Amino acid sequence: MAGGRSLLTILVFLAIAELGASKRYNTTAGIVAGKINVHLVPHTHDDVGWLKTVDQYYIGSNNTIQEAGVQYILDSILMYLTSNPDRKFVYVEQAFFQRWWREQTEEVQSVVKELIHSGRLELINGGWCMHDEAATHYIDMIEQTTLGHKYIKEQFGVTPRIGWQIDPFGHSAVQAYLLGAELGFDALFFARIDYQDRRQRYKDKSLEVIWQGSNTLGSDAQVFTSIFPVHYGPPDGHGLAYEESDEIPVQDDPLLFDYNVNERVDAFVAAAQSQANITRTNHIMWTMGNDFKYALAGKWFVQMDKFIHYVNLDGRVNALYSTPSMYLDAKHAADETWPLKTDDFFPYADDKKSFWTGYFTSRAAFKGYVREISGFLQARALQLEFLAGRKKDVPNTDSLWDALSISQHHDGVSGTEKQHVTNDYAKRLAIGAAESDLVVKSALKALTSSSEENFVKCPLLNVSFCPLTEHAKKNLVVTAYNPLAWQREDYVRIPVNEEGLVVKDASGKAVPSQLVPVSDATKRTRSYYVRANLGVAPGTPPSYWLYFKAAVPPLGVSTYYVSIGSADTGKFLSKFENSNGSSSIEAGFDTKLTFSSKTGYLTRISNGKSGAETPVQQSYYWYAGYAGSGQHSGAYIFLPDGQTATPVASEVSLKIVRGPLVEEVHQEVAPWIYQIFRLYKDVGHAEVEFVVGPIPVDDGIGKEVITRFTTGIPSEGVFYSDSNGRDFIKRVRDFRSDWKLEVTQPVAGNYYPVNLGVYLTDKKTDFSILVDRSVGAGSISDGQLEVMLHRRLLVDDGRGVGEALDEVVCLPQGNSSNCEGLTVQGISYINVNPVAKAARWRRYEGQKKLFPLQLYFGTTDGENKINGFTSFASGYALPENVGLITLQALDNGDALLRLAHLYEADEDEDLSKTATVDLSKLFPGRKIKSATELSLSANQEKSNIKPLKWKIAKAGITRKSPRGAALDASKMEVELGCMEIRTIQIHFE
Repeated sequence: MAGGRSLLTILVFLAIAELGASKRYNTTAGIVAGKINVHLVPHTHDDVGWLKTVDQYYIGSNNTIQEAGVQYILDSILMYLTSNPDRKFVYVEQAFFQRWWREQTEEVQSVVKELIHSGRLELINGGWCMHDEAATHYIDMIEQTTLGHKYIKEQFGVTPRIGWQIDPFGHSAVQAYLLGAELGFDALFFARIDYQDRRQRYKDKSLEVIWQGSNTLGSDAQVFTSIFPVHYGPPDGHGLAYEESDEIPVQDDPLLFDYNVNERVDAFVAAAQSQANITRTNHIMWTMGNDFKYALAGKWFVQMDKFIHYVNLDGRVNALYSTPSMYLDAKHAADETWPLKTDDFFPYADDKKSFWTGYFTSRAAFKGYVREISGFLQARALQLEFLAGRKKDVPNTDSLWDALSISQHHDGVSGTEKQHVTNDYAKRLAIGAAESDLVVKSALKALTSSSEENFVKCPLLNVSFCPLTEHAKKNLVVTAYNPLAWQREDYVRIPVNEEGLVVKDASGKAVPSQLVPVSDATKRTRSYYVRANLGVAPGTPPSYWLYFKAAVPPLGVSTYYVSIGSADTGKFLSKFENSNGSSSIEAGFDTKLTFSSKTGYLTRISNGKSGAETPVQQSYYWYAGYAGSGQHSGAYIFLPDGQTATPVASEVSLKIVRGPLVEEVHQEVAPWIYQIFRLYKDVGHAEVEFVVGPIPVDDGIGKEVITRFTTGIPSEGVFYSDSNGRDFIKRVRDFRSDWKLEVTQPVAGNYYPVNLGVYLTDKKTDFSILVDRSVGAGSISDGQLEVMLHRRLLVDDGRGVGEALDEVVCLPQGNSSNCEGLTVQGISYINVNPVAKAARWRRYEGQKKLFPLQLYFGTTDGENKINGFTSFASGYALPENVGLITLQALDNGDALLRLAHLYEADEDEDLSKTATVDLSKLFPGRKIKSATELSLSANQEKSNIKPLKWKIAKAGITRKSPRGAALDASKMEVELGCMEIRTIQIHFE
């Protein structure tokens, strides 16, 4: 029925086909007091890419991989819903639903609207996809949910109230409170929890809990959470899953063989009673569906019709068509007392050898690309689109929003999809970025009164490829855009070939600069990856990196000019120097790194300003991925062959770069691992740039590469990791708060997802690592932190993807001999601080790394200057504890603004306090008519959210920080309490 088939034809067909059935079966059942009520919830789980691309899944192509076509699923569901008014269905993934909706006739759309408004078709979760919860940043989780909720609101005028995260491989605290309670959801449903956890919850009847995910918000942001007793299909072992080889239909015609009504009713009742024994109240829910089911919707609906009819005639239990909302309301009406859940559901294991902690790092390069594009969308595209004025026609930012939202899927950024699907995600991101780049260029042109030719970006700048800077001998203009709502000073690094370069600011004043030699490792990466990505030879590599410090106002632009100059003012040329003895580097006396004279490795980090220091040894290791009999290490599973990691090298040589702005230590750990420790003047932390790959596998061993820091901090089995870049959660080695852990995997079972950073502390000294993408990390021994950077494995782990995680990169028009294993390049940041100052560093630097300076390049004749600007009132910036996470132009001319308080309660003595933002100073050139506070996904007014109240078995976490006051329309001020995010729609005159 895709698209144009007459609705009248469909209804006539259905009326004839089901005339007898509709009279024969009584499916009008509702809830019956005093009986076990079995809520049958028909659903399909449609991955937005996994084994096939999102397009292949929708259209139903490439079925040699998997038989699935979402357009036919939705067609089939509609047909069978319209033929029986008692039937119900829930649907989730808006990336599919919205595409299908656009293809329908107005007649069909009218029927769909009636189904939704009557509650027979419920759109739950409502995001563009069902996002991952480990490898996603909270801003991306918000944005992909906002995109889906936007269309649901516009088309149907409804707001989803149910979170339905049934397939992600572990569940985060941020999902509970931020993408649950703060979103306005009344409940969260999912399937996957640790097998030991599930076993304990069976005994305690605690599969359904009240989850308080935030130590700061506590009971003020809690959500009813229901964990399925089995996976997200019907009860196992009873033949209740249809479109499957082991299905057992109800045969109720006594004139035919195999009449089985009594047997099937008995099986249904037995399954219901079994589940009721582990569930509180007399209401249980069966998820009647599975991956890509309901292409043959009649198989499911006809069988459920029969079950409802015959089970209710039997009378031992009551069966009914239902939805999660109906089930939730029944649970709430029961006035039961519920167990309390805090922290999160990581890590997840489905048996004693299978910890799903490998995907925290899988496809590390793609994870890095997703993070880069996320910063591009928020920092450049959406902000600048607003500042210059959004145009309804193309180019705009919509395609990038769509692509980035799709990539948040739990088989997307997670790295658990087939290689051709990863390629498709990356292609979509690149196409969206190219279109958004046109938006940015147009906006910068308008805001700076310059030409678009002066805003050329260099997407391969990280590997020193930027033809405009490499070959410019004079009048190179560097434009830096600051997406933060704070004044910032950051070091800029661009590849050049000339030695006599002078940098000047917009006023003509010379800016101190330094030339640093480009490493051989960077040149090798450049040579291969420019050819692989662009299909062209990159030419002679540049000789130097040019460093200088840029000062840029909030949401503003500063420009710098680079040219050949005769004066030596501000210039410094650095050279590599070898060191065979104990060495140290220290820039501006803020940080000092000391290296061993024996091994060449780092031995100590000192903070000159605060006086904090600790011994710290850093080196590289790899775990051998288990590939023997039984369970393997793969895209999902981290299963090391033995619990000891192999050191890559016991000694390394040092090459040192010294200078007034930057000092570096270069180390070639192995032919496939290169790292640079980097210190900047007046910057109180160290940068660790790493290049890992191609991981060698000629020995037949897949390898999982880590960097390990061993400090002098007595951590006593404790470290802290972030939850989706937001809260930090205490982790205790070999311990779970909800059950007594049987330790089966001492390494893999102690890995956790990291999006912002990890740290150790002894209540006096804090050692922190910040990351530039999602990774897995753990503290396997006291005083240690290890971060997994890259994985290359040679066998599949048996969780469905059907491919080994063996990423290779090939040159164009090449054969297998022109391919090599993937190289991953990234940057981590390390620091030591007194505990009282550590959170401030993590939060501030975390925002800077998430929203880096955005650089564009061009040339000028020396006469036409590019005007700098700031979008705020002169001298105004947001408070240090508030981040601007969304500034977006809406189609009606309004602005969507999201502000986030960055600190937890008690995290910082000065900054864990209420903050105030003056809206009038954010938009000095426009007159604000009014402002409306919205829900997190901007689909309803905040005042309309009325959380359900629940009885809890034990005292929960009380809110530790007051919420900000209601928006004062007369003052146009927004208050934010700790960990609050407030979403405001600004209406301009």
